[in-house]
Amino acid sequence: MNSNAIAFEEIDITNSTILIVDDNPTNLAVAVEYLETSGFIVLVAQDGESGIMRAKFARPQIILLDILMPGSDGFETCRRLKNDEETRHIPIIFLTALSNLEDKIQGFKDGAVDYITKPIQREELLIRLTTHLRIQALTQQLIARNQQLQEQALELKVAKELAEEANQQLERLAHLDGLTQIANRRRFDEYFDREWRRSAREQTSLSLLLCDIDYFKNYNDHYGHQAGDECLRQVARAIAQIPERPGDLVARYGGEEITVILPRTNAQGAVQIAEMIHLAVKQLHIPHVRSNVSPYLTISIGISSLIPSQHLRPESLFAAADKALYIAKERGRNMYYLYIA
Repeated sequence: MNSNAIAFEEIDITNSTILIVDDNPTNLAVAVEYLETSGFIVLVAQDGESGIMRAKFARPQIILLDILMPGSDGFETCRRLKNDEETRHIPIIFLTALSNLEDKIQGFKDGAVDYITKPIQREELLIRLTTHLRIQALTQQLIARNQQLQEQALELKVAKELAEEANQQLERLAHLDGLTQIANRRRFDEYFDREWRRSAREQTSLSLLLCDIDYFKNYNDHYGHQAGDECLRQVARAIAQIPERPGDLVARYGGEEITVILPRTNAQGAVQIAEMIHLAVKQLHIPHVRSNVSPYLTISIGISSLIPSQHLRPESLFAAADKALYIAKERGRNMYYLYIA
């Protein structure tokens, strides 16, 4: 059996409620006897108005409706039942002695599902009733199953969205430095490699800044590691606010070193960014009494820039930035230096 097949419950039509609407007592008596002896619950009404009221109150499984009645005839009664939200889904079978095609067509247009001709034959009555009761039960099961599937689909959609959100959060956390909340070393390595290959392919400039807090060990020794962590967070936030393009990346490389990747940026543009970063850190006014260059916290920045090519490796750009940082420190710190490899 196909595992995707819809499983239906066993259909039990016993104790189904049948409403008979007929103004003829003899017809009513015959139909009631046939149905009650077959295990059905039978309700009766002798005109269209009372039939509508009983249908709205009892909600029978099927209505047997005579066509020729005083007042509202069967056609009018059928239309009213089908126009009412409370009764529109109840199947209606016409009881009629009329045999012309026009009357049958009119009945189907008004919403009937079948006809039973008078005089009523027990076998025909039971077969037609049984058929439509089963159809109705299957329809209700399909509606319920469809609603269940829609609810399951909605639950799956919500679960998928939550899973995607969780995965995105995990991915973000995997690329985030826990202390500074900027990109971590893993993210730097992946992004740097990708931008190197893209810049080589497009033959555009790629610049790298390597920032280092001056005398940070002295800062930790004097103020304590908790203060050192807060200092590093402030510096990271200040640096991260400077590059404005979506393609720029600020990452913690390790310890107190923070890197800035600047795609499509030449040496002049990289120097401008370095100047802005240098000023931003200076404006933090973080006291540093153990610094040999300023009473406030300062940074040194190494800058490198080039257009990647086949004979160069990504490490050459980083090595140039590291060399520039070394020179900046050798020349007194609290400055930036551009090194062209």
